Amino acid sequence: MTEIGEPRGTSVPEPDGGEPLRLGLLGPVQAWRGERELELGPPQQRALLTALALRARRIVSVDELLDALWEEPPARAATVVRTYVSRLRRVLEPARAADRAQPTVLVSSGSGYVLRLPADRVDAEVFENRVAAAGRARAAGDPAGALGLLREACGLWHGEPLAGLPGPFAQAHRARLVERRLNAVQAWLEAELEAGRHADVIGELTVWVSQYPLLEPMRELLMLALYRSGRQAEALGVYADARRTLVEQLGVDPGPRLRELHLGVLSGDPRLAAPVAEPAPVFEPGGGAGGAGGPGGGAAGVVLVPPAQLPADISDYTGRDELCAALCADLAPDGPTMPVVGVSGLGGVGKSTLAVHVAHAVGGQYPDGQLYVNLRGAGAFPADPGEVLAGFLGALGVADAAVPQGTAERAALFRSRLAGLRVLIVLDDARDSRQVGPLLPGSRSCAVLVTSRAWLAGMPMTRQVGLEPLSAEESVRLLTAIAGEARVAAEPAAARRVAAACGFLPLAVRTAASRLAARPAWQLSHMADRLASERRRLAELATGELAVAASFRLSYDQLDPEAARAFRLLSLADGPGVSSAAAAVLLELPEPAAERLAESLTDLGLLSCPFPGRYQYHDLLRLFARELVREVDGEAAGRAAVERLLRHYLAAVAGLYRVVRPGYPFPDLVAAEVPEPEFAGPAEGLRWIRQEVAAVLAVAGQAVRDPEGPLAVVADLTLVLIQLIDLGMAVPELCELAGRVAGAAQAAGLAEAEVRARYTLMWAQREFQRTSQARAEAVRVVALARRTGQAALLPGALIVLALTGIPHGADEEVAARCEEAVALSAELGNPSAHAFVEGMAALADLAVGRAESARRRAERSLAAFKGLGDFVGQVHMLYARATALHELGRFEAACEDYRECLAALRTLGAWDRVPGVLVGLAESCRAAGRPEQALEAAEQALAIARKVGLEHRRANALAAIGRALFDLGEHDRGRACLA
Repeated sequence: MTEIGEPRGTSVPEPDGGEPLRLGLLGPVQAWRGERELELGPPQQRALLTALALRARRIVSVDELLDALWEEPPARAATVVRTYVSRLRRVLEPARAADRAQPTVLVSSGSGYVLRLPADRVDAEVFENRVAAAGRARAAGDPAGALGLLREACGLWHGEPLAGLPGPFAQAHRARLVERRLNAVQAWLEAELEAGRHADVIGELTVWVSQYPLLEPMRELLMLALYRSGRQAEALGVYADARRTLVEQLGVDPGPRLRELHLGVLSGDPRLAAPVAEPAPVFEPGGGAGGAGGPGGGAAGVVLVPPAQLPADISDYTGRDELCAALCADLAPDGPTMPVVGVSGLGGVGKSTLAVHVAHAVGGQYPDGQLYVNLRGAGAFPADPGEVLAGFLGALGVADAAVPQGTAERAALFRSRLAGLRVLIVLDDARDSRQVGPLLPGSRSCAVLVTSRAWLAGMPMTRQVGLEPLSAEESVRLLTAIAGEARVAAEPAAARRVAAACGFLPLAVRTAASRLAARPAWQLSHMADRLASERRRLAELATGELAVAASFRLSYDQLDPEAARAFRLLSLADGPGVSSAAAAVLLELPEPAAERLAESLTDLGLLSCPFPGRYQYHDLLRLFARELVREVDGEAAGRAAVERLLRHYLAAVAGLYRVVRPGYPFPDLVAAEVPEPEFAGPAEGLRWIRQEVAAVLAVAGQAVRDPEGPLAVVADLTLVLIQLIDLGMAVPELCELAGRVAGAAQAAGLAEAEVRARYTLMWAQREFQRTSQARAEAVRVVALARRTGQAALLPGALIVLALTGIPHGADEEVAARCEEAVALSAELGNPSAHAFVEGMAALADLAVGRAESARRRAERSLAAFKGLGDFVGQVHMLYARATALHELGRFEAACEDYRECLAALRTLGAWDRVPGVLVGLAESCRAAGRPEQALEAAEQALAIARKVGLEHRRANALAAIGRALFDLGEHDRGRACLA
């Protein structure tokens, strides 16, 4: 980069008839010829013009331009640069471009290009020159002149600098310019205070403090301005808010200057007294970027540009493209009503980031300004609407003395001031509708974007969206943008683990990524391992100003004691959430009261409600709530709540037995003091178990993992859950749970709990046709049941020994086992248990070729189950009788039983049983000479077996299809299926 031999500020011939050409960088990149704005083309083309403007009158090489435009220049990038230069010349000097005269503004020079534009035509240079001149005037003892120059310099700004330009070059210069602006604004406001205009700048300072809450010098100036205006209590409030913010976000106390000022305000230090005031500046709204607000567009006196209060957009914004587009469309001006858009969601989900991103995207449609305030709704000290209005009015040019005292009067003046203007208002982190209401303008030419953790009910919203965490893919993209593409590419699986451990919550992902970025020696797998521990996870997700737990704490601290207790205790249950009935048990409240509390937490964004009567936590929010349980309630109280829930589930599953398997003995395990839910009939009971089975199994597994958990209660629940096998629900999960309970009970020396868990495990293993494992468990159950006196478990274990001994033992031995089991069940005096055991004996008879004996046993069991009203038992006996009839050659009767059995299974929703019955129907149809019907039934069996994921049933279905195809003469296809 080299100097051109042209002195700084030398005039350049004006293109196109002498109209001055001006550039604006202190906002969206813009250019004007006279008062007419020019169309500068796409973002990359604007970025090239910006790179030249930031080095005006100096040669910028092509290589430097490539670095400014792209991190990785594409192929033929130099050609693209020449194209952009050619287009810009046509825009900046169209007359010269038309007659091919030599350009005088954008000039080729050696290996690069030069933008020959005087310093007073680029607003960024005008700004720097005014600030420098103000420094010289101050040094020369001319404070009034310095103040005037600083006012002019700060008045040149009209938004985020270089807004809309992509890439690290623009981001770096954007950050530099923002820092220069902050320094200039601080110097300007200090000069205003020195000139005695403390009352006039309170509104301006309030806005800057709201936008930069960690900037202590702005806090000092606001405290001093309030104190000098006779508002000592408010000045002290600024200090209290500063201290709270610094401690919460940085973990530090205010600096010595702010502490000294605080003491001075407390003591009424005379050195803080105000000097005599000078006249206040004038504000003219609606200046627009191409009018008074543009570079070189000043008028006599001082004209402040429209407010541009939006925080900077983040360079690594990721995801939510469709939602961003929808919100931008909602915020478009000139609709029939004023757009009011709300975004709600839990802390850390990215509401503020989304709002600022969308506001920047639509900000150009609101040339009269953008107002922004953090309403601090999640904190203990939410912003007062009246004070916010005072700040807004100050930003709109209303002198402090002219601001009314009451909130209603300020709101009326605010609406009047905005009438007919196009202003975008972003109200970030609102507490509720009452806080937002006074801040809404009345003009449909304005627009409002509100974020809140709570759902804002009762507001006239154009749209209100509940923001969800990012998708897994979006989370990994955000991690990549911060931690680095090379690191993520090297460990993609670890990156997915990190994102999943963060619950795909943007704040959590950003925190983890920031820690990785600050620790280049760490591998992603190391971070993933650190986040794997639930006890340490929230502590790991904290760095600098980013802390997930601190964000959650803001919401929790708002809760009254009753809601806070509910928030803590409802988190204790593992699984996919809690029902309102389960919430009542955890909270020890009537169900309506528990549901009311859960709904209030949902309204505050602390729970989600996927469907009526069920409530869920975000994973990290649940970890936070459980830490609070340990901190506030104690581990014993938490463990007692989980045990209450387990006993509730035990009673509920027993209640299910009452309607689905009436007369079965296991419901008697329920303690007398635990109320048992009443189901109106089988349909209602089955609906309940389908909704709750995942939650029940999750809480049972949770209790097993706890070394001090109520293992005996879990064992009882595992035994009662055996009916899931009959219903064809969650059998793999039940098998895993039963195995873990049996192992834990054995290790703890709890023989009664162990035998109950092993009884369920035994039948689950048999269901999966794991013959040797089922037989081994049956042997253990027989021994343990005899040792512990649990006679009700013996008949079933003896039947499993018989059924699993068929391939190895003699038929007489199998028959003896069956007779022993049937006799024992008869002695127990329970008709349901006896019918079940005799039905299982029918299956054993079938296996050893005693079809007629099997038919008679099945008939007796079926009659008993009908008498008891046991719908599930009837289904099993229909299958057993159908199989026996098939073996006896009564194929038509067998088909009838199979079809009746299928209808009942479909009513139950027991889909994993359906393939086996369809295969039986297929075989009976084949035997009856109807191979087409056999093939149809077998193909249905295969389709359902694939859906339910049971390989042995899929194999049986394929074999049945193969045999049917052979009957139809399609031998090749038949052999393929049998293979």
